Amino acid sequence: MQGDFAFFGGVIINPNNNYITLSNTLGGKDTLYLDKNNRFLHKIDNLKPGLYSFTHGGEYQTIFLEPNDSLLFRLNTNDFDESLVYTGLGSKKNNYLIRTFLNDEIENKEFMNTSHLEPEVFVKHMDKLRKQKLTHFEEFSSNKPTSELFKGIVKSSIDYNHYAYHEMFPFGYYGNNKLIHFKDLPEGFYEYRNEIDLNNESLSKLYVYNRFLFWHFNNIALKQYYNDGNHEAFDRMALDYNIEKLRLIDSTITSENIKNYLLKHTTRDFVLNTDDRDTTNKMIDYYLKKSTNPEDKIYLKELVEAAYKLKHGNILPNSNVIDYNGNSVELSSLIDSTTVIYCWSTNFKMHSRNSHYKMKQLMAKFPDVNFIAINFNDNDLHYWKKTLRSLNFPVKNEYMFSNSSEAIEKYVITFSHKIFVVDEQMEIINSNIGLFSENMNECLKKTTSLSKSSSIK
Repeated sequence: MQGDFAFFGGVIINPNNNYITLSNTLGGKDTLYLDKNNRFLHKIDNLKPGLYSFTHGGEYQTIFLEPNDSLLFRLNTNDFDESLVYTGLGSKKNNYLIRTFLNDEIENKEFMNTSHLEPEVFVKHMDKLRKQKLTHFEEFSSNKPTSELFKGIVKSSIDYNHYAYHEMFPFGYYGNNKLIHFKDLPEGFYEYRNEIDLNNESLSKLYVYNRFLFWHFNNIALKQYYNDGNHEAFDRMALDYNIEKLRLIDSTITSENIKNYLLKHTTRDFVLNTDDRDTTNKMIDYYLKKSTNPEDKIYLKELVEAAYKLKHGNILPNSNVIDYNGNSVELSSLIDSTTVIYCWSTNFKMHSRNSHYKMKQLMAKFPDVNFIAINFNDNDLHYWKKTLRSLNFPVKNEYMFSNSSEAIEKYVITFSHKIFVVDEQMEIINSNIGLFSENMNECLKKTTSLSKSSSIK
């Protein structure tokens, strides 16, 4: 039977919760619940062919659907992307996409070294990689005929991945101290900009397309940043620079969906990384004039208010947490000295492992500091405990939030982790610090030395 519908289903091993969320490029979402065998099957009527995305337990992946597809997947949350395999009608296209995604992740990790190549060498290297990818896809297409729509999306993915690295290059090559020399890049370095489409909604579910857009505006805003006579080291949190990004997005993007998405995430990034209330207010005021999405505006206003409550000198809000034995306790009852509170996610296995190792090092270096790890996933107690065991983490000082969704809003947790340093009264010493940064060492050295001098007096 032919029609404008498709089936999408699968089975999840070690599920984080009992549902997945399926989204389309227009912002529509469906919540699909797992049965007792952790399976689901969903019919999509009135299907618009193209890219969709599904999420489960904080993990995200893109799929491609066309009429009459019957796409099934199997995945294990212990190794989400690497374990993901598709079967059924439409599986060959999507297995190709997931392999491409994994290869792009490897390439992204290698960019740290690639960005230090001389510009001319970098261009040749990237051109060679792009040609290899296009040749590989041509071989795939000749053996497994695909639609023009799919071909267009794959080629766009290759192209915008290529373009994104060019936009990122000056930030890595020159670094913050010498970024003013971005103007010295060879003529034609950005020649591809004549081919870009900043308003392609059919690509709005592609990670590489969105990454390109963000870096593109990061890059072109530099022109005004240095035209204003700023010759100091580059400051990505400079208010004028970030407002210039919003201005460029607003004046360049005509797609309302893409424009609002870029405006929201650019503003959110600024709000989460500054402690200056005055500049935050100016950024938000400018954003509110440009965005046309009422829900985004409410979200960012609430985010600002929540972020204000977590600034230095304020008292950290209290919450109920659950210990390894299932007992509910108040967070405040666990704090009687300088404490590092590390909120982490079971969805980011490598980051969880590395950060726990880092905490172990800090514990040894600062024995007078208390360290508490709190998981913020919407998972049950059994899954959290299983993760701790599988990663071989000590269970002492490990907790999970009783109400994860409430905690995520209260503590403004938006990425894979969140860290607070507080004193014995739960007064916030720092809420905007990286676990792996030298700032963490300096913060704890300063805090512990002050505590010791105070106790001597």
